[in-house]
Amino acid sequence: MGKHFRISASLHAFARLGFFISCCAVTGLCEQNPLTIDQAVHQALARYPAVRVSSEQLSAAAAAVDLARTGYLPRIDFMGEVARATHNNIFGLVLPQTTLPVLSGISGPVLGTNSLDSVWGTAVGTLVSWEPFDFGLRKAGVVLARSGSELAGAQLEVTKLQVAAAAADAFLTILAAQQTVTAATAGVDRAKSLDEFVEALVRSELRPGADASRSRAELSLAQIQLVRAQQAVDVGRAALAQLLGVSPDALVLVSGPLLDLPPEPAGAEVPESTHPLALAQKAALQQARAREEVLARSYFPRFTLQGTVYARGTGIQPDGTTGGFASGLGPNIQNWALGMTVTFPALDLFGIRAKKKIEMFNERAEAARYDKVLQDLDGQREQAKAMLTGALRVAQNTPAQLEAARASLQQASARYKAGLATLVEVAEAQRLLTQAEIDDSLARLGVWRARLALSVVQGDMEPFLRIAGK
Repeated sequence: MGKHFRISASLHAFARLGFFISCCAVTGLCEQNPLTIDQAVHQALARYPAVRVSSEQLSAAAAAVDLARTGYLPRIDFMGEVARATHNNIFGLVLPQTTLPVLSGISGPVLGTNSLDSVWGTAVGTLVSWEPFDFGLRKAGVVLARSGSELAGAQLEVTKLQVAAAAADAFLTILAAQQTVTAATAGVDRAKSLDEFVEALVRSELRPGADASRSRAELSLAQIQLVRAQQAVDVGRAALAQLLGVSPDALVLVSGPLLDLPPEPAGAEVPESTHPLALAQKAALQQARAREEVLARSYFPRFTLQGTVYARGTGIQPDGTTGGFASGLGPNIQNWALGMTVTFPALDLFGIRAKKKIEMFNERAEAARYDKVLQDLDGQREQAKAMLTGALRVAQNTPAQLEAARASLQQASARYKAGLATLVEVAEAQRLLTQAEIDDSLARLGVWRARLALSVVQGDMEPFLRIAGK
């Protein structure tokens, strides 16, 4: 019995463990593995709904190409009919019923009857229709559908680039906020030490009480700066968690080489015309041209090759006599036909011309947008280069700033202890050191952020991620 109890208890424990793991998977309470920046980017691409939306739109556009290709196939229609109806027929014309056919046609001779007696009528048949040639209209339709698929594919790449850039930027933002928290924490510790030292001097009546008030104020300022830095961390974690589809508390980031200066960029610059935004706009331009080509192929005669086989049955004879109750339930008169129908909407020329003019202006607008995209990308690339150059210069100068701030604090502290300086000088030196520590850590991240901006403008983040995600 003891062994049976231990087995049951173990099974119960495993069941509770499985239930807990399931709940964690659903609610996102379980802490996930630490993420590097490239892992965060790829997870955002896999989980953020905007990417799935663009992906499904691409699938729909690809299906539209298959639909356009079905225009080359023949059309085969089958029909069968059984009806019980009167057999009265008259001479006369009935105008075409263009909106809703209300009057049903009737075949056969005019018998001169006006009776409510009814007979059975049946019909079965097959009609095969096919356009052997269409002057390129179907091909133009396939090209139009394919241009829509290419546009959807280009827009998917744009969405991926935007999501990847947002995830990488959020990652760098969190690291920057964390570095600010580290520096602010050190600033709070220094302010506490100074406050305790000044309080001791004031209690010993070696310094005036105003120094104690000033030291407490400096401590409060340092604590406020720390709270604001922690707030920035929380906001950044929330932004990245939104892209990754996880809880902000579950995020664990690995900085990797991002706290050091990146290596010099290698490789030739990528032309603006290969950027996903440029490719998407070029696809939009091609789609406008494809619509114009469809309209150009629309004003031609339509040749339709048709073949039909059908049979009919009726319960009334040409002389007006009717059979039994079941007479006409089976089709007994058959026919077949083979021919070609030519239709030509002559007056559609004016409407087609107006539509072509609209598409011509749409094409010009898309061409102008394409030029604008290229020009904007060129300007953004120059701005990113300037940002990178400036960030490198700042990063080269911050170590000297940090060293000077440390020496200044040491000198101010020594002078204050010797009674040769005021507390204001020490407090100012502490604030300068805290700011120098923040500037030094953020300067290296600023270089990475500039490298990220340059890679986004070039439309390819993979080289950046290969270096940053090591």
